[in-house]
Amino acid sequence: MRTRTWNAVAAVVAGLMAVSLAGCGSNSGAGGDSFTVGLLLPSRALPRWEQSDKPLIEKRLKELCAHCAMAYANAENDATRQRQQMNSMITKGVEVVILDAVDPKALRSSVQTAHRAGIPVVAYDRLAEGSISGFVTFDGAQVGRLQGEALLKAMGERADGGQVVMMNGDPTSPNAAWYTRGALSVIEGKVKIGKSYDTLGWRAENAHDHMTAAIAALGPDRIDGVLAANDAIAAGVIAALKSARARPLPPVTGQDADLEAVRRIVRGEQYMTVYKPFKAEAAAAAAMAVALGRGETLGDIAPTTIDNATTEGVPAVLLTPIAVTVGNIRQTLVEEGVYTIDQICTPKLRPACDRAGLTQTAALTQ
Repeated sequence: MRTRTWNAVAAVVAGLMAVSLAGCGSNSGAGGDSFTVGLLLPSRALPRWEQSDKPLIEKRLKELCAHCAMAYANAENDATRQRQQMNSMITKGVEVVILDAVDPKALRSSVQTAHRAGIPVVAYDRLAEGSISGFVTFDGAQVGRLQGEALLKAMGERADGGQVVMMNGDPTSPNAAWYTRGALSVIEGKVKIGKSYDTLGWRAENAHDHMTAAIAALGPDRIDGVLAANDAIAAGVIAALKSARARPLPPVTGQDADLEAVRRIVRGEQYMTVYKPFKAEAAAAAAMAVALGRGETLGDIAPTTIDNATTEGVPAVLLTPIAVTVGNIRQTLVEEGVYTIDQICTPKLRPACDRAGLTQTAALTQ
């Protein structure tokens, strides 16, 4: 049985499809039906950018605007490189930019350059600074709340006064603080926060170093849970705990539903991840880009507004994230086509997959 949350996400996707298809045959507006959309993603460190977001956005753009083109660049987690990439796209005359900023403050001048050139910018996943025309992301406070709630549940009796390590995201990302606030709204006052770290670049190796320091300071047996902001951070945390021979491993959270994280959940090394249905996010960004390229407003696409440091009332879509534990991997990730059972269940994982109900027979009977 699917949850109400999952049905709500499906409804959002369907609504975005219907709204954006309504204008598909139009040749009116600023750009008609033949223009270029620039897509700027922040890094390759997280698998989702190249494996999910890029192909989903490109596919949806083509469905909405068959003669439109997409120019793509990945910043490799380098704000200076991303500024150069964006300025190059502006110079070459893209009509719209979808921007997932490595560092929103560092990209602000480029956003303003685009604005002066009459090129709308859609902020994707992270709220950019400057005169942006639209924003799509998942509710970051809810992401943090889901992580905090899951961590307390996994800690059981130790949720009352137990000790937690906070492994936060990159402080240059506005989402990182958003996630942390959401998590703290759930766990603060219930557990002791033994150590808290910011993880530059969201990198596993940085998280490993921080977790090693936390273990040295607190002791491997005095850490009752780890609030890891995403799956890359969780990977570094778990590696450090295993190196310290922590037994049993404390519950560790995550985010992004990376394939390796899902496998760790099946193995019992990571307690949960947060799945953000990228199809809905990509659909919203593509619909915004096409509408803006045609000179249309975003009123039918963006149901709410948000403010950034410089601009008030930015049309926004805030989507609903979903908590994933071993008990609902099939419903949230397999049945929706994110991964197949064969992708998740390597030969070594087959016994654990069977215990989790991740069998081909079970999948075929749903």
